[in-house]
Amino acid sequence: MKKITTRILTLLVMVSVCTSPVLAASLPTADNTAKTEPAPAAVNSAVEEFKNLSRHERKTRVKDAKKLMKEYKADKRAGRAAEADQVLLAILAILLPPLAVYLKEEEITSRFWISIILTLLFWIPGVIFALLVVFDAI
Repeated sequence: MKKITTRILTLLVMVSVCTSPVLAASLPTADNTAKTEPAPAAVNSAVEEFKNLSRHERKTRVKDAKKLMKEYKADKRAGRAAEADQVLLAILAILLPPLAVYLKEEEITSRFWISIILTLLFWIPGVIFALLVVFDAI
């Protein structure tokens, strides 16, 4: 979900910057993949280090990784998402209310359709409804 929201927000920023030539000229060009993906050399060294471990140490590391993955999935199912998700969804609820409702619900529901109708009729009620859905007030 984070990837989707960050890509959408990046797209929105790009569109808004492209419409203003002054801001587009002053925008620094940075490679965002360096923040999300490790360097290939670091990956290769980690793989080599893992291969050099004994069989027992490899099994314990794999068990630990599986345990952490189960905890992460359980937290995600229980709704204990990071606060950053809430902030991004709140910002998205103001900019594109139906999209924020869809990302919060993770499927097309009646709340999504209500959000579309309210947003098309009057923008402010759509934003208010999306914020209520994002913060679980409804």
